[in-house]
Amino acid sequence: MYFQLNHDRAFGTFPLKGDALSDALNMALDVGYRAIDTAQMYQNEADIGAVLSMSGLAREDIFITSKVPVEQYSDKTFCASVEKSLEALQIDCLDVLLLHWPPADGAIEKPLELLLEAQQSGLCTHVGVSNFTAEMLRRTTALVDVPIVTNQVEFHPLLNQETLMNAASETGIPLSSYCSVARGAVFRQPLFEQLANDYNVTPGQIVLRWILQKGVSVNTMSTNKRNIAANFALQHFALSHVDMARIDQLTHHNVRIVDKHLVPWAPEWDV
Repeated sequence: MYFQLNHDRAFGTFPLKGDALSDALNMALDVGYRAIDTAQMYQNEADIGAVLSMSGLAREDIFITSKVPVEQYSDKTFCASVEKSLEALQIDCLDVLLLHWPPADGAIEKPLELLLEAQQSGLCTHVGVSNFTAEMLRRTTALVDVPIVTNQVEFHPLLNQETLMNAASETGIPLSSYCSVARGAVFRQPLFEQLANDYNVTPGQIVLRWILQKGVSVNTMSTNKRNIAANFALQHFALSHVDMARIDQLTHHNVRIVDKHLVPWAPEWDV
């Protein structure tokens, strides 16, 4: 499973570009990150490639995920766009290639076909999806006979994703998170400060540890080295069942960051 590939904590790169991206990614590599999440839409693949080429790290030690946007879901453009990503990243093959969004009409059959074509062509090792609903995960397992290693979705303690988690368990398609701290909204909840004091960690570490203990891999982005290091250092403590349940209670707020106001082509989310 995706979060069992020793890359359960990835460094997210949106919306960083240029010097800001280079500085942050170098700090992330310094503290131990080896999984990097990007996308064609982020327009920073070349910046990432430049950092990695200068890092001195072996290619096999880096785990790179990128994503193809909806506008490239055609026979003429899909694989060609991935080839451009590889050129920008200065690599021969992606570790994971994701569909960034389902099409607005929900017709996932053709994009999945193109995704598998990219894998069969050697452009990526693993394939996955992003922003798929529970119903789409079920359809995916009926359509695809290779492992789908992740469904990258908004996931944090202020959003109830129980329906999607049940579908992930049913289909064997694990979840990975973005908006892992709800763009800071989680820190308005006093519980995280209280638990941080109890465990002698930061509030952010409490949030991210909760996500990991849900069986969901974590993508986080920061430009602050102290926060980057804290976001990575999650293995030295574990939340009790009682405290996990206390955090679970916050999901009733159902704060969704990425909704149709932000992304008009987003699907009808599970409730």
